[in-house]
Order: sequence, then C-alpha cells, then structure tokens
Amino acid sequence: MEQLNLPNALTVLRILLVPVLVVALLQGTKHGDLLAAGVFCLASFTDLLDGRIARSRGSITTFGQLMDPVADKLLVLAALISLVSLGRVAAWVAMVIIAREFAVTALRAGAGAQGVVVPAQQWGKWKTALQVAMVVALILVGSGELWVDLLVYLTVTVTLISGVDVFFGVRRTVEEARRKREERIAAKAGDEPAPKA
Repeated sequence: MEQLNLPNALTVLRILLVPVLVVALLQGTKHGDLLAAGVFCLASFTDLLDGRIARSRGSITTFGQLMDPVADKLLVLAALISLVSLGRVAAWVAMVIIAREFAVTALRAGAGAQGVVVPAQQWGKWKTALQVAMVVALILVGSGELWVDLLVYLTVTVTLISGVDVFFGVRRTVEEARRKREERIAAKAGDEPAPKA
C-alpha cells in the first residue's frame, strides 16, 4: 500500500472539504457564503499545491494520479450543482462544464490505456483559473451583475475551447506514439538476420 505522502494528503483533504462546501452553501446559515467561498478557495489552493509538491519531490504516486482528478471533479461538480439549486447559475452552464470534465477524463483514460500520457495544456490552466474565479464570484455576488455574467460566459467559452484542445492533443499524441511504435517495430525487423534459404 502506498504511503500517504503530503500531496496525497492534500488530495484527501480536498475531497473532505467537498461536503463542507455543500453544507456551507445550502444550509443558509449566517456568513455561510463567506465560509463556502473560503472553503472553495482553500480546496482549489490544495489542487495547485499538491501537484507542485509531487513534481518537485518526485513523489508522484498511482493514488495521486487516480484521485487528484477525481477530487477536482468532485469539487467543481458539488459547487456547480449547489449553485444551480440556489438559482445562482443556469443549469445549462453547469451541464456544459460538467460534460466537458467527464469527456476529458474519458479521453485521458483512453490515452492512458494505450500508454500515452497527455500533459496539461495552457488552455486547461486558464479554464481552471476561470472556473475558480467564476464559482467564487457566484458564491459571493450571485448572478445578475454584468461582470459576473460576462465571467460566466467567458468561463464556458474557455472550458469548451480547452476541451477541443485536449481532444486534438490526445489524438495527436496517440498518433505520434503509434507512429514511433511502428518505426521501432520496422527497425527491429530490419536488424533481424534474413532467414536462410
């Protein structure tokens, strides 16, 4: 069993913060929105932190590779569903973002099954930053303000663009990996001595 190192502990913490976020949002208690925004920001910060620590220490584990994206999806899913139920964001916005997240997860899993790792791209980083900003704005301000509505539309747009970018990135990476495999096989076949007549 893998040791629960610091990056993995941060991933587990992020998962444990999800129900706290939902309760803070839906309970309707005094200062609940401030608490929810703080919890969401803290959870988002652990996402940024655990990846950097894992890479800098060379402590990337199977648990982390599996659970880190799961924790991210749970956090965004819980926040969006809660905000939809509160009437602070349209259901279609949540559905577009959630569908993109699951589609990209499936694409990466399919590539991973072929031994291909698809690294995060710049569009994905912008998407994550905008989603965090959008959720925090919707928690603290709600919809109806022009700048919040513009932020929502911008986030949806970048989310879709990043999804398309991942699709073509996965396709390109898988094709390159297949071409390299075929070249290695051809080179190996060329090195083998010809059979005697």
